[in-house]
Amino acid sequence: MAHVVAEPCIKCKYTDCVAVCPVDCFHEGVNMLTIDPDECIDCGACVDECPVHAIYPEEDLPEKWQQFIELNKELASQWPVINETQDPLPTAEEAKDVESKLGELERSPATR
Repeated sequence: MAHVVAEPCIKCKYTDCVAVCPVDCFHEGVNMLTIDPDECIDCGACVDECPVHAIYPEEDLPEKWQQFIELNKELASQWPVINETQDPLPTAEEAKDVESKLGELERSPATR
């Protein structure tokens, strides 16, 4: 089982999690991160690093975010790997406690 990045990451994109990942399984979109389930070794190092509590073991993912299992798999295959911390998005502070952000997900890969 892999870990999954869920809705709280949208419009925040804190990258504390990528610095502790031993296998570079995080991928970066414009306003969210995802985890490649084929690369994730299920170590759990990233879970406590996420300041918005957006990362869950797949088996513990809340029911309301089950669609993020497939979304992570799909988008990780399209987005570039991220393995270094960056500043969070400018919208992070205002977006971190907002619920129901799926409609604001940008499906484009990040560009640097």
